[in-house]
Amino acid sequence: MSSFSRKRRLTAAAMTVLAVGTSATACGSGSGSTDTKDADSGTYTVWDPYPQFAKGSAWVKLLDKCGTEAGVKVERTGFDTSDLTNKTLLAAQQGNSADLLVVDNPVVSTLAEAGVLTTTAENKLDTSKVDANLLAAGQSGGKTYGTPIGANTLALYYNKTVLKEAGVDVSTIKDWKSLTAALEKVEKAGKKGITFSAIGTEEGSFQFLPWFWGAGAELTELDSAQAVSALTLWKDWLDKGYAPNSVLNNTQTTSWQEFASGDYAFAENGTWQLANAEKAGFDYGVLPIPASAGGNAAAPIGGEFVTIPVQGDTGRYATSQKLAACLTSTQNLYDTDTTLSYVAPTSEVQDKQVAANPDLKPWVDAVKAAKGRTSDDLGTKYPKISEQMWKAVQTSLSGSKSPKDALAAAQSAVK
Repeated sequence: MSSFSRKRRLTAAAMTVLAVGTSATACGSGSGSTDTKDADSGTYTVWDPYPQFAKGSAWVKLLDKCGTEAGVKVERTGFDTSDLTNKTLLAAQQGNSADLLVVDNPVVSTLAEAGVLTTTAENKLDTSKVDANLLAAGQSGGKTYGTPIGANTLALYYNKTVLKEAGVDVSTIKDWKSLTAALEKVEKAGKKGITFSAIGTEEGSFQFLPWFWGAGAELTELDSAQAVSALTLWKDWLDKGYAPNSVLNNTQTTSWQEFASGDYAFAENGTWQLANAEKAGFDYGVLPIPASAGGNAAAPIGGEFVTIPVQGDTGRYATSQKLAACLTSTQNLYDTDTTLSYVAPTSEVQDKQVAANPDLKPWVDAVKAAKGRTSDDLGTKYPKISEQMWKAVQTSLSGSKSPKDALAAAQSAVK
């Protein structure tokens, strides 16, 4: 019997897994029935992490359209991301999984390792056009467990007026040295430098990763010299007043609110703030986060994967595949990613997005350089590594330990 048709058993460890925190757009809490389908009915269940989208929204209309094209009715429930992961594990244990699951990309490996998901080789989902770095976020053990519906990531928003008054030419910012020099000019001009989120949660790790990876550090060695240089950069910015102490408690939302005040030159934030940027009332630009020695740093990939969970009734897979293929078709990706403020996962659709909105070009560049948090086969090891990372950032920025000592303690805790 093939692994595709065999009902998989959840590992005991999987039932105690805490969901990896999301670091993309903020979602409200979802509600709704978790009951799935009658195996003989023409109703297919879809669970997603978009409780903010109600009936009549573009997303729900797309789901209904894909259901109609497949000849079935779609019953959709939107959950908070953490709630979705836990309910998915429970449903799998009970043999009652949804037919289609749209899940935050770091959670894919958690569900895959738990035996919850089918592979693309099994379910015949076509991923040939997807950018390799984005697809890697949904891979574990050399296998692929879904296809991305879209991606977001981090970059630097900048206030053109503040930089002009400080005499900073943004085109000169190519690496950490030139960025720090720009912050020095801004501070001397009486303005504020840069704001970001260093809070003690996944959001803090998410925002630190571009600097960590931009230094050439690897998540398997939190205490490397490269990692220490990244944390030292942030610590020096706080010590010199280039970044505020509020970063220790800032979420990405409160950090954005600081930038929206108009006093800051830079803010590290994501594509999900584009609509707010348009409302900020000042001219802004977007700059990919520079790596230590130049070039674009790899920022972490946000966004979701469309996956097909394991079913006891294998006859359902063909229709589930039709639904997944519909949701990730070229035209539907364009419409959906515009709705979600996502960069599409394929070059073909990215080109369409930039043609329609040239302001998306820096974001496309950032996404092409981005990296999955669970890439490099970290899988379910990532949450523990991330927790020690954000603790080290908090410990260092608060002055309790040096960057070197904080990261050494983090690496020791991971081992």
